[in-house]
Amino acid sequence: MAKANLMDYEKALELFEVVIGLEVHVELNTNTKMFCGCRNDFGDEPNTNVCPICLGLPGSLPAVNGKAIESSISIGLALGCQIAPTGRFSRKNYFYPDLAKNFQTSQYDEPIAFEGSIEVEVPSGNKYTVLIERAHMEEDAGKLTHIGGATGRIQGAEYSLVDYNRAGVPLVEIVTKPVYGSGAEAPELAAAYVRLIREIVKALGVSDARMERGNVRCDANVSLRPHGQEKLGTRTETKNVNSLRSIERAVRYEIQRQAQILANGGTITQETRHWHEDKGATSSGRPKSDADDYRYFPEPDLVPVQPSHEMIERLRAALPENPADRRKRLASEWGFAELEFRDVVNAGLMDLIEETVAQGAKPQSARKWYAGELSRIANAEEKDVSELNITPAQVAELANLVESGKINDRIAREVLSAVLEGAGSPEQIVKDRGLEVVSDDGALIAAIDEALKSQPDVLEKIREGKVQAAGAVIGAVMQAMKGQADAARVRELVLERAASL
Repeated sequence: MAKANLMDYEKALELFEVVIGLEVHVELNTNTKMFCGCRNDFGDEPNTNVCPICLGLPGSLPAVNGKAIESSISIGLALGCQIAPTGRFSRKNYFYPDLAKNFQTSQYDEPIAFEGSIEVEVPSGNKYTVLIERAHMEEDAGKLTHIGGATGRIQGAEYSLVDYNRAGVPLVEIVTKPVYGSGAEAPELAAAYVRLIREIVKALGVSDARMERGNVRCDANVSLRPHGQEKLGTRTETKNVNSLRSIERAVRYEIQRQAQILANGGTITQETRHWHEDKGATSSGRPKSDADDYRYFPEPDLVPVQPSHEMIERLRAALPENPADRRKRLASEWGFAELEFRDVVNAGLMDLIEETVAQGAKPQSARKWYAGELSRIANAEEKDVSELNITPAQVAELANLVESGKINDRIAREVLSAVLEGAGSPEQIVKDRGLEVVSDDGALIAAIDEALKSQPDVLEKIREGKVQAAGAVIGAVMQAMKGQADAARVRELVLERAASL
């Protein structure tokens, strides 16, 4: 893939106004697929959750999943949308190997929800109102695995394998209206918006919302226009970006790439593009189709969806706490400073900390581990913290081992590494490896006396009131104890013994 010429980001913003639009696909966690009774289970053996309906075999007839309709309405209500009194499904026609029917059953001109808005806060603390154009129901496509290429993509592959287990899984696609005025914060806004959508659908309980599994995916549209121009520029659509970090990077990259092309007198091709995480770049996909190219027409095998007023109000009454109120409540309950809490939200750690506190950890202890060591490890591995091999219950157990004084921070980091490697729970690892700190004052005093006698000059300084000199003795004792001692307790005992020897 040839590397594109990129304009300096600040210069791009000086020359052009950035306009973004986001399409977020949310997989619903119903027990069965959208139009048939096949299981909706992630990770099953390929092509085991299939039937004539989701394979599009002649004579098969679909039936709508009622739970998926309720979940879709709940999402619409949570986004402040109006719910359509009637909506119908349409066939979106295009050929691709992961759609055995050669069409996708979707909604075109009659979506289930429309005209909503949500407020999104970016890391700087600025808030933007993002207008929702529509949220419509559809089915997911299957999964292609490309074999033989260096990158795992179709380019250069020798052949591809198709798994139709995902074909027919219920999806809700949430489409924003063009988002203006975010300027330099457009990439951060895109990521914060998707984070908020994920937070909403998790709170509703309608999706597992695990981006690494593709439960939430974003198509990021980016266009540029000279400042003051009314007509929108030509947009590109970077498809199926499935991490918050990648969304931010992909939007920023497209701004810089398009700005350079336009500044050189070139034109932007309306197309889909692929994001390459390893290269930090997008590449051309296919020319972007307009609605007419899909030859939408009403699905003849499905009747219109007509949710009753009673159903809509029942679902409205069951909506969980809205995200803004939840954040205010948690900030108050946890006692975090404003900047601390904002950092937690921007890092996508709020849900993890809430779950960890629910497992018995103190809020500040949970924040320390997630914002500190776990974030460092995740960044090094280029993962989200949620993708690490540790559960909130294990983090709570680790934090409480430190709080109780059974282990210190240094040992805790060793235990954490073992947990991430799959060695077991923190308590079991401490027990099996004999890592609990030495709490026997007698053993500590013996080591302290030895250290003081071997450093008479340090002992004399401590007696003279120069307590900072105790650091040398504390270090010697910690070394003798192989790090398995409470440094604060060692310091107390050092000062006591210095006075009595």
